Amino acid sequence: MSRHRAGPKLALLAFTQLIVALDYNIVYVALPDIGRALGFTAQSVQWVVSAYAVGLGGLLLFGGRAVDRLGARRMFTLGLALYGVASLAGSLASGPGPLVAARAVQGAGGALLTPATLALIFTGFAEGPERNRAMGAWGMAGSAGLAAGSLLGGVLTNYLGWKWVFFVNVPLALGAALAGRRLLPADPPRRSGWAGFDVPGALLATAGSALLVLGLASGPEAGWGSLRGAGSLTAGAALLALLLVVEWRTADPLVPLRLLRNRGLATTMAVIAVFQATLGGGYYVLTTYLQPVLGYSALEAGLAFLPLTLVCMGAALKAAPMMLGRWGFRATLCLGMLGAAAGIAALVAGTSANGTFWALLPGSVLWGFFGGVAFVAVFVAAGSGVAPAEQGVASGLATTAKEIGGAMGLAVFVAVANAGLGAHPAPARVLGGLHAAGWTAAAVTAAGGLIALVLKRPSAPAPRDTTTTEALEGIGS
Repeated sequence: MSRHRAGPKLALLAFTQLIVALDYNIVYVALPDIGRALGFTAQSVQWVVSAYAVGLGGLLLFGGRAVDRLGARRMFTLGLALYGVASLAGSLASGPGPLVAARAVQGAGGALLTPATLALIFTGFAEGPERNRAMGAWGMAGSAGLAAGSLLGGVLTNYLGWKWVFFVNVPLALGAALAGRRLLPADPPRRSGWAGFDVPGALLATAGSALLVLGLASGPEAGWGSLRGAGSLTAGAALLALLLVVEWRTADPLVPLRLLRNRGLATTMAVIAVFQATLGGGYYVLTTYLQPVLGYSALEAGLAFLPLTLVCMGAALKAAPMMLGRWGFRATLCLGMLGAAAGIAALVAGTSANGTFWALLPGSVLWGFFGGVAFVAVFVAAGSGVAPAEQGVASGLATTAKEIGGAMGLAVFVAVANAGLGAHPAPARVLGGLHAAGWTAAAVTAAGGLIALVLKRPSAPAPRDTTTTEALEGIGS
């Protein structure tokens, strides 16, 4: 790849990750306004977040395989188009149903976009320093999206109304789709296309993953013993078990089982599930502490997240590639997870009934730094040693684990935080539940760091490509 093509291509891929992260975080601070405007109940408003997770988690394996068979650029463009159209529909929604449906379609777009973006990085940048730096730029953009989401969500909600947290994505997504047609390399010819595509596997993977995420998201609202909670979880697990049987007997499976036997990928999936679970739990704890307990406005809460995400950006761009090059992804991932656990613990220790922003700052900085390192390292580990023709499905597996872990974590930590609370608990009781959820999140994150030690030591990195490195340095400067 020439240096003139590598820089703009990576900038586009990083910008796309910024869009995805922006959409993930921009909704949180707008949820109270959305609930009041559209008539959501206190329990059902979580579906503005959960519907996206169901659409994304349910279709990631399908999206990953579609990337491998039909081409990363095609799926990149289609995913962005779905994102833009669904964002427009969300901004025009007049009731809970249309908004939840629009969020599910956004998730479907993300299920094509995320594995396409990762596959373009893994196939376009050589394993080793070049890929580490590319993943650092990608991770930095994701952190920037989280920072912009928190802040922009507060600004837009305060001054223009909640509809703009969806509408802002429309020009960003459609502009990136048009740029992709010019900057990204054309997909290689796929003689098979959809011929021989594993339709039973795709249906089982989509239905099983979607039901699993649906059950996890429904448990806190409908009850864990309900049909929607326990029934969805049981049906989802059964369909995924059946998927393994079907894939074992299929000549060209949706999910090659040898990938699941890859110790590195399987371990990475476990670690990323833990990482995303505690990330969502930590964000829930911090958001609930800032707004219901301390009484922050949406804008003030967004500003309070800014130090965490700015530090995360710097760590992803600079510290993570340096640590990966020096120590490899196993040690870097372990240290990142353990440091993130310490940061969450420090953040929880800084919360009190009459607390201040400054008491949260040390934990925010610590969590942001090591969380940024861990985020880059876990995706570098996911793509390591995987053949180029299977990078899409490997990315789909890793991201599916991320989404299921996030849904499971949010459900578990919401349940821990609200255990024993009535309909209108006093702030002191809310704070006690948040402490329990926060300490649990810190402990689970530390366990994820120990799981990372199961990863094999990486082999020596590929020889350095100086032209690509120079282009990447242009992105990082």
